[in-house]
Amino acid sequence: MAGLATQEQRRSGERLQRLLAGYRPQSGVFDELLDADGRPRPHWSTLLNTLADHTGGELEARFATADRYLRDSGVFYRVQDDPTGGERPWPLAHVPLVIPAAEWRGLERGLIQRARLLDAVLDDVFGPGQLIKDGALPATLVAGNREFHPALRGVPVKTGRRLAFYAADLGRGPDGRWWVLSDRAQAPSGSGYALENRIALAGAFADLFGRLSVERLAPFFQAFRDGLAAASGRDEPRIGVLTPGPLNETYFEHAYLARYLGFVLVEGGDLVENDGTVYVRTVEGLKRADVLLRRLDTDFADPLELNAASHIGVPGLVEAIRRGTLTLANSLGSGFVESPALMSFLPGLARRLLKEELILPSVATWWCGQPQARETVRAEFDARVIGSAFGRRIPVLPGQGGTIGADLDGKTRADILEWMERRGVDLVAQEVVHLSTMPVWQAGRLVARPFVLRAYVAATDDGYAVMPGGFCRVSDTEDARAISMGSGARATDVWVLSDKPVEAVSLLPAPDKVRVHRANASLPSRAADNLFWLGRYWERTDITLRLVRALSARLSEAVSGGRGGASATKRLIETLVGWDAVPAALAGLPANVPMAALTEAVGTGSALVLAREARRAASAIRERLSGDTLRPIDELVALLDAARSDEELTPPEAHALTERAMREIAALNGFIFDSLNRRGGWRFIDVGRRIERAVAIARLTRQFGEPTATPDMLDLILEITDSQITYRRRYLFGAARLPILDLALLDPAMPRSVAFQVNEIVAHLAALPLDRTDGMLEPCRRLAQRLAAELATQEAGGIDRTRILGFEQQVMQLSDEFSSRFFRQNRLDGSDVKGLT
Repeated sequence: MAGLATQEQRRSGERLQRLLAGYRPQSGVFDELLDADGRPRPHWSTLLNTLADHTGGELEARFATADRYLRDSGVFYRVQDDPTGGERPWPLAHVPLVIPAAEWRGLERGLIQRARLLDAVLDDVFGPGQLIKDGALPATLVAGNREFHPALRGVPVKTGRRLAFYAADLGRGPDGRWWVLSDRAQAPSGSGYALENRIALAGAFADLFGRLSVERLAPFFQAFRDGLAAASGRDEPRIGVLTPGPLNETYFEHAYLARYLGFVLVEGGDLVENDGTVYVRTVEGLKRADVLLRRLDTDFADPLELNAASHIGVPGLVEAIRRGTLTLANSLGSGFVESPALMSFLPGLARRLLKEELILPSVATWWCGQPQARETVRAEFDARVIGSAFGRRIPVLPGQGGTIGADLDGKTRADILEWMERRGVDLVAQEVVHLSTMPVWQAGRLVARPFVLRAYVAATDDGYAVMPGGFCRVSDTEDARAISMGSGARATDVWVLSDKPVEAVSLLPAPDKVRVHRANASLPSRAADNLFWLGRYWERTDITLRLVRALSARLSEAVSGGRGGASATKRLIETLVGWDAVPAALAGLPANVPMAALTEAVGTGSALVLAREARRAASAIRERLSGDTLRPIDELVALLDAARSDEELTPPEAHALTERAMREIAALNGFIFDSLNRRGGWRFIDVGRRIERAVAIARLTRQFGEPTATPDMLDLILEITDSQITYRRRYLFGAARLPILDLALLDPAMPRSVAFQVNEIVAHLAALPLDRTDGMLEPCRRLAQRLAAELATQEAGGIDRTRILGFEQQVMQLSDEFSSRFFRQNRLDGSDVKGLT
């Protein structure tokens, strides 16, 4: 037995050697995996042995599982200033950063101290200003910081803490010490992505995750959530995540955190201030907002008192904070402490404000607003990174980030030195950082790559707490000077090991403490609007695909020698041109029309354009939709996008593509009906679908059901409305106009008839909140009930084009009234003020 054990140990050692065979840390830098003698550090041993025990194919399969989870969950990011504005898939590095418990405890102490220090600096700068009076901070450093807004001086903080959520970017120097590379206090990003990284990697290596006793993240977020709730001073506060909107590069994270923490996601346009209180515009009227987790920069937060050009802020927000009716996390102006110019003053400020020595040092920094520092920078210019002191664009600096002096040409160097002499306050110089490296799986092997660790600190009822993990960005190259998600980096999880068993903790409350209720939080008007248009665009895509399917089938039949229905084919092409699905120039080229109607990127009516619009609406409400709901939309867009690069599709090929696309339509319809809560936004999606379907069916019936319609045109109405089987069972003769009009327009039992759609809208309106308390019908309800009655009493024999057009116009009017009632920007008139809560 001893011999077998020895043999297994030898084989395990050989596998480990093969795993590390190509791992070559850079000379002169600290490596997380291997010590100075090239031996694996003890806290990596379990992870390394697990990796070594799997073949390359087995590891790739596990990594693919993590990637698939992120893809199916719709995790994405945008690159700032990317001209395409596209969503990029989340780039996961599959090997986590492992940190032992003892080392993490030291980091915790340093991070908590730094959060306390920066909070105290903010409190003084926006309060009494004693640091300036005593000369501890130069007045030019404060006044030159674009985050210092005089309007915010003296604005109280309800909780006593200006810094509720803080992050520090950390790097490890060659000697193994951790350094703070930058402070993030404006609206620190990455914590939501850190959660997704954790779920992806813990799922791919579930057995390993349990054996390593990795600290859980949920208790940190639970404490942060409880701290925000306590800060409101109300028993059941309404807490929101204030986002700049769907075009922000980290919007996914805003939506994810809102859903994970149970908060409402709001944009500036969702909020209104009245008499010193901020309210959320909802479909039920105005509802008071108590706490906002701010992901919006200070400058854009309030156009009345800050940046008047802002269109994404909340007029009166500062006044609400001043009156103490709203808590903002972080407080406005918190980005002041992000300035690199402040770093050189932090050791002295720690001794002055905390009576402590700074535990976590900053990267060596010289603010060029001081003569002595300026001279030092001049003497050591080539060995320093020169950058903006306050984040402003400096004309003489190439690019937005810092640049190493030695890399500059003579003219740029001279321009910077001249600017330094005139405007030294604008510039800062820092030591060139040589980041430590960690293992990354690349091309089937482990390689050493530089990384930056972003660690998070949150204010809780018990003081500041550190998230036991973080957001780790790993470079794809050996160059460690610029690691961001926009410059070819990947992200990975951070596994902080515990020296005792770790309890599995959920963000959900204990089962015996849950108060059972069925009410949903109030739905913001903007979210309802996007749900409504998601339904409309998705249904419009469906109708377009049905028309393309009918056209491609007829063209295919004509090619194969069949009759093909010439009159219906001609009218179908005219309809697609009229709906802007196809350029008018293609009307004379029937074989090219199906492909254009599916994939044309110009115009407003092709299936691709409509599907993209549906995705845009869905992207704005990610926090309200599951990954299963979003996936068919993404897959339909991807399917049609991919078809654009194909050669011109023949009508039969276009027909096959349409059938595949319609399966995605059916998938989403299934998720909408089977998964979405009937008390929430589902009604707005369905009203949008019903309105779009009623308009389309009325329009198609008017175009294909005229008194002179040919049998193939009448057959097309049956095909589009899925009524062929019902018609054949009811009537033993061929296509007849009046029975078909009855099925398509008046029959309340047919799921695609206009009457059915209107009856469903009436039922939805009866379940939605009323805007009046006098018992009178609101305009949208009155119009819907009147139209339902007209359709119920209308006889097929009395229908002509004018009558059908009247139905169509009434549905369009109903859409306008519905939008006015539920999506308007709630006004503070008498009807709204009475319902303020």
